[in-house]
Amino acid sequence: QGLSVLVGLALCVTMLGLGCAVELGQLGQQLRRPVGLLLALLGQFVAMPLLAFLLALIFALDEVAAVAVLLCGCCPGGNLSNLMSVLVDGDMNLSIIMTASSTLLALFLMPLCLWVYSRHWINTALVQLLPLGAVSLTLGSTLLPIGLGVLIRYRHPRAADLLVKISLWSLLVTLVILFILTGTMLGPDLMAHIPASVYTIAVLMPLAGYALGYGLATVFKMPPHCRRTVSLETGCQNVQLCTAILKLTFPPELIGSMYMFPLLYALFQSAEAGLFVLVYKMYGRDSYKQDTLGEEEDTDISYKKLKEEEVAETSYGTVTTEEHNSVQIEPTQTVL
Repeated sequence: QGLSVLVGLALCVTMLGLGCAVELGQLGQQLRRPVGLLLALLGQFVAMPLLAFLLALIFALDEVAAVAVLLCGCCPGGNLSNLMSVLVDGDMNLSIIMTASSTLLALFLMPLCLWVYSRHWINTALVQLLPLGAVSLTLGSTLLPIGLGVLIRYRHPRAADLLVKISLWSLLVTLVILFILTGTMLGPDLMAHIPASVYTIAVLMPLAGYALGYGLATVFKMPPHCRRTVSLETGCQNVQLCTAILKLTFPPELIGSMYMFPLLYALFQSAEAGLFVLVYKMYGRDSYKQDTLGEEEDTDISYKKLKEEEVAETSYGTVTTEEHNSVQIEPTQTVL
């Protein structure tokens, strides 16, 4: 019961922080030019569910492991991508809009994706008991903290900034606590019962998600900093939501050790995103600085050119100055 309460609180804090990061003005701009909404739709509810389904087939998972993998693949984007986008000089507005829009779209598309991709295991008991109504109810309950966060951002921007920071760092702390508590309470034998194929999927799935997101942004001909953002948004799943659904909607005797899969996914998605950031800091940061300096130099040249034109326009006068600040006025004659 304590673990269930912790999972629910972690989900509420995450969704509250997500709502606090959304500004209504930026949301209106994105709706008028919905590139972020389209990328979130394609990345989170086309690419990732299909990837999870194919991995479950390739590694011949049983129905319990397949449902856990599918559930994680059908989840919306997570807040970890927002934190990582900051570290790789990404487009934060795009990152936040993609996370928020995928969370709202999940209310309708996540149960649909689960229903579509679980057809392969339809004859199994777990899939027949797949609680799509409970999944929708859990997703619907996340709208309240998101709406509260948006209201706080509108009324109290400084408090919203503080809540965003708290939610981002509490995300990492919560995942560590969940991993430790689950391993301690359920015993170390739980990890041994997880098949090696599931560990392999937990490694490959976020990595393939990052690659798919980068390729998707490349198809849309987005600039490099937006490609990095879309890559992180696609590979980073909302593992708190996945954990909450597994914990609150499935009987423990049915889901068994697969309760640990979203935590394993969170571990490897964080490690791989950290490597992404490290590689960027070592090799990609210089090119980003050169691009930024190039833009500043262009602006500076344009500014100098503008100043020269202003000086040229104001250089036509009848008063000339000489040394010692003397003023010489040329005499003129008037012809009658």
